[in-house]
Amino acid sequence: MNVGILGLGLIGGSLARSYAMDGHTVCAAEHDEQMLSFAMLAGAVHGKLTEDTIPQCDLILLAIYPEGSAAWLERNAHLVKKDALVIDCCGIKREICSRCFPLAEEYGFTFVGGHPMAGSQFSGFKYSRADLFVGAPMVLVPPVFDDISLLNRVKEALKPCGFGSYSVTTAEDHDRMIAFTSQMPHILSNAFIKSPTALRHKGFSAGSYKDLTRVAWLNAPMWSELFLQNKDYLLNELEFYIESLQAYRNAIASDDQQNLTQLLEDGKKRKEEVDG
Repeated sequence: MNVGILGLGLIGGSLARSYAMDGHTVCAAEHDEQMLSFAMLAGAVHGKLTEDTIPQCDLILLAIYPEGSAAWLERNAHLVKKDALVIDCCGIKREICSRCFPLAEEYGFTFVGGHPMAGSQFSGFKYSRADLFVGAPMVLVPPVFDDISLLNRVKEALKPCGFGSYSVTTAEDHDRMIAFTSQMPHILSNAFIKSPTALRHKGFSAGSYKDLTRVAWLNAPMWSELFLQNKDYLLNELEFYIESLQAYRNAIASDDQQNLTQLLEDGKKRKEEVDG
């Protein structure tokens, strides 16, 4: 299979390594020529994704920011062959699906929204690895929700990645859920670490501190784009969280141990409920 990959950061680089290791031919487009050269030396990429090689690709994976991915496909859709499969790997789905589904219909190829639920606080090709997606969930947003043959085709195309499970949803439901499960934790972690106390934490921190602050180390330009393109769902989650925090603050400020205990018990119970 000829595989084209747009972007060689953590996700794109790991995809390239996965497909190259499985014996497929990988062509990549990357604005950083040094990174592209390094990926070729590492054996993860075999050539450049250009106007000459795009028509040869059976599978194209878009692994840069949503705006850049959609714009690239808008420029190059006429070069994609009709039986090709194009899958994006962006963190939000409404924006890119609304722009790419019509392109696929117009030019005859197949586009499916995708979101690999794997990653790291680190970014860049140097942190990529072939087993990044092994066992991880993959969220799919197909153009037709109940097309079993298409879903089987997508799973087969993604087999070299080793995903552990697949979820099928709509772009709206994906973005609503990802505001809670992914975007909110990054905001909370990033805001929490700004406390002046953080500068003096060494010797006083353990697992809970590490768990909470791990994703404070983030790719700011990418996450700011994701937040703003999903701001309606994200603002709903932020407003609920701020209201909840205020309840804890009020209980502590008024020495209301009974209410504080109940708030904590409620949170513990909810954790048990959502985790089964």
